[in-house]
Amino acid sequence: MSFCVKCGRDCDESLDGLCIDCWLGGRKLTSLPHHVDLRVCTNCGEYEFGDRWLRRDRMVAVQDAAADALAVIRDAVPVSVSTEAVEQDPHVYGVTVRTVCDVMGYEAEDEATTIVRIKNTVCRRCSRQLGSYYEAILQIRTGSGRLSDEEREETLAMVENSVARQAVTNRSLFITKMEIVTGGVDVYLSSMSLGKSLARELADAYCAETKESPKLVGQTTDGQDMYRITYLVRLPEYHVGDVVVFQGHHCKLTRVNGNGGRVVDLSDFRERAVRRQDMSELRIYEKAADIREATVVSRSGAEIQVLDPSNYSTVDLRVPEGAEIGDTVAVVNIDDAWYYVP
Repeated sequence: MSFCVKCGRDCDESLDGLCIDCWLGGRKLTSLPHHVDLRVCTNCGEYEFGDRWLRRDRMVAVQDAAADALAVIRDAVPVSVSTEAVEQDPHVYGVTVRTVCDVMGYEAEDEATTIVRIKNTVCRRCSRQLGSYYEAILQIRTGSGRLSDEEREETLAMVENSVARQAVTNRSLFITKMEIVTGGVDVYLSSMSLGKSLARELADAYCAETKESPKLVGQTTDGQDMYRITYLVRLPEYHVGDVVVFQGHHCKLTRVNGNGGRVVDLSDFRERAVRRQDMSELRIYEKAADIREATVVSRSGAEIQVLDPSNYSTVDLRVPEGAEIGDTVAVVNIDDAWYYVP
């Protein structure tokens, strides 16, 4: 048991010889600077908090900026903080920060006020993007020398989705621009590591060939060489759904990934794996878009009868599973004979 040197009251605990009431009397537990500057990027609309840029509602950003600037004296521990902001003009807000603090197990309330000023600027990412900054070029091409509209849209969608996912945790990653060029498309990227990861993703998705070529573009202020890297991704001519020839067998290509692919033999409908190093042996026999269709007119056991798409005569086809009369099935002509394409 001790006593307060100011009021003489006995107390279990004291701070600087004072009881809690005398110690708190007239004492400010929290403080704020006269004003807080909150920087906002005029291009992307994100606000700067320390070394991070975050997308927030303006009123929320203003209150968070004031709360971040709050100072609390050493012997008080904040328990809860609430804020209230009033707009004075579109770029100036008055903010009150109310804090509940724990002092020797006793909860005490305090409040402080400040002015938050909105300052327009451009963040580093947008500055680079607006300045057409890039460190890598992703070149998407095909073995045939012509990238179809469908292939271009599909691959660019994959690139854009991947960049968006990675930019969630690293805002310095972005696409500077895209250019349609003869034979394909060029994607200019903010980071060499981004170009490398995108080239790897496309290679795994399409079993594509990749190649990288560095180019010296200058030196840094401390004399270090600066490079830009071009990542070439050459897509194969085949795609899932095509009828291909592999090791003398006509097959439907059913899957492609980073490890290779899988095909279904049209003669016996057996599925087999194709190793990545063997994918180059695939030869297109019929593109998926060119595969014909035939109408089922009857069924007998493991065979169906369809109308020949060329002359409408009846043709027998083996099928791995039944097909109902009136159904339309995919067929391909191989050596003047029709085969069912599963």
